[in-house]
Amino acid sequence: MSFHVLFVSLFIDLFGFTISANIPSGIYYIGTDEPIFIADGEGPMFSVHLRSFEVDETEVTNGEFNEFVSQTGYKTEAEHFGSSFVFKGQLSSRAFEEHHSVVLAAPWWVNIPGASWKHPEGINSTIKDKLHHPVVHVSWNDAAEYCKFKNKRLPTESEWEVACQGGKRKRLFPWGNKLLPKNQHMTNIWQGEFPEINTGDDGFLFTSPVKTYPANSYGLYDMTGNVWEWVEDWWSIERALDEETDVKYKKERVKKGGSFLCHKNSCYRYRCAARAHATPDSSASNLGFRCAKTTN
Repeated sequence: MSFHVLFVSLFIDLFGFTISANIPSGIYYIGTDEPIFIADGEGPMFSVHLRSFEVDETEVTNGEFNEFVSQTGYKTEAEHFGSSFVFKGQLSSRAFEEHHSVVLAAPWWVNIPGASWKHPEGINSTIKDKLHHPVVHVSWNDAAEYCKFKNKRLPTESEWEVACQGGKRKRLFPWGNKLLPKNQHMTNIWQGEFPEINTGDDGFLFTSPVKTYPANSYGLYDMTGNVWEWVEDWWSIERALDEETDVKYKKERVKKGGSFLCHKNSCYRYRCAARAHATPDSSASNLGFRCAKTTN
């Protein structure tokens, strides 16, 4: 067997069955020598030694998060704050006009009162027809609490990137280096002119149900596109250094994978090596997570 043969483990957690990919220990290569956003610290390529770990095959869904809340009574930070950021295209024209709290540098983001994981477009919206979509409007702190409850944790950035590449080296996307192999859509991203026109050629304008698109060679779905995913690490552009992140950098956490809002001309971050950051209490309608676990 190849060193990178996938072992899929099926185990019972507190809510039922969760399928995870078991990724063996070894030396892997992450980062890139052909960075698109140099200021993000995408490069250079460097080696990491990882212990074996499991990573969940999908992003945590609304249904799974609902079970967590039902059993614990947990309230997310967005619920405590009373609002969260929603992409303007998900709002009715009336809702957009009524709320003028936008991000000046990114006016397509609107701070909507009542927006949360269970009301993703505001207080009058619901997730009842989106139970298999990834949960959104969860902060890093919320994600960490969920994973802890499941006896897991968030993946490190190195683990996430190795998982994204499916055991391969220099892989641009989870499935390979061509965005549309055989003219097939492999992930949920933006088509058209961002932020005004999304043609939805991939079948979706906003989030899509998990497992809509093919898995990578590790059996993992939606590693890029659909929603951003929180990872464990503090943000630093010097991640290739084998050192603890300097305390001065410990202000924001790393997020990976891009989302349904990413387009090559505006947010070309649906690549395995791409990275971004946000404060640990941030939440938005395109930000979710998946969990991981050390296995030895």
